[in-house]
Amino acid sequence: MLENVLTNRNVSLKGKIACKTIVSAVLIALSVLIPQLVHLAVGAEGGVKYLPMYLPVLIGGCLLGMSWGLSVGILAPVMSFIITSAMGNPMPALQRLPFMILELGVFALVSGAFTKKISENTLWAFPGVILSQLAGRGFFLLTVALFGSLANMSVAMIWGQIQKGLSGLVIQAVLAPVIIILLGKVVKND
Repeated sequence: MLENVLTNRNVSLKGKIACKTIVSAVLIALSVLIPQLVHLAVGAEGGVKYLPMYLPVLIGGCLLGMSWGLSVGILAPVMSFIITSAMGNPMPALQRLPFMILELGVFALVSGAFTKKISENTLWAFPGVILSQLAGRGFFLLTVALFGSLANMSVAMIWGQIQKGLSGLVIQAVLAPVIIILLGKVVKND
């Protein structure tokens, strides 16, 4: 969506890269900050229930497209791990980090695949977000089934966490598209 807006405004390649870099940095920062706020407000279980890191990644995919969105999806858990490790409480935990990188990468790729459609009609953000959630969580479950023993994670454990996180997915399935729709209105009215 952002690419089309910038192209329509005749922004140079250098300007597009600068804009996308700034948006990506803000989304990655939100991917670190929002989980911390959720954990402060409702405790550690809030992360499993509300999946707060996912929201900025979903928005990133919808706004930035597949490649830039993928960068946000990969860097969000990495930066969160680095920053929270320095504070003494790494999130995500090291053994979960590779799985989250893959899962959030899928979230960003699938939602990013909808960016052109979203720029034409922002209502496409709803199926884009929902399909990315299904693909990301499904891919997470698959990778745990294949490699979970390396990280002491079982399919049953992750399936339980997926069930606990349904409320977060529902909130994000509404909130992320609404944010995209509102951002679409703002940038089209400038």
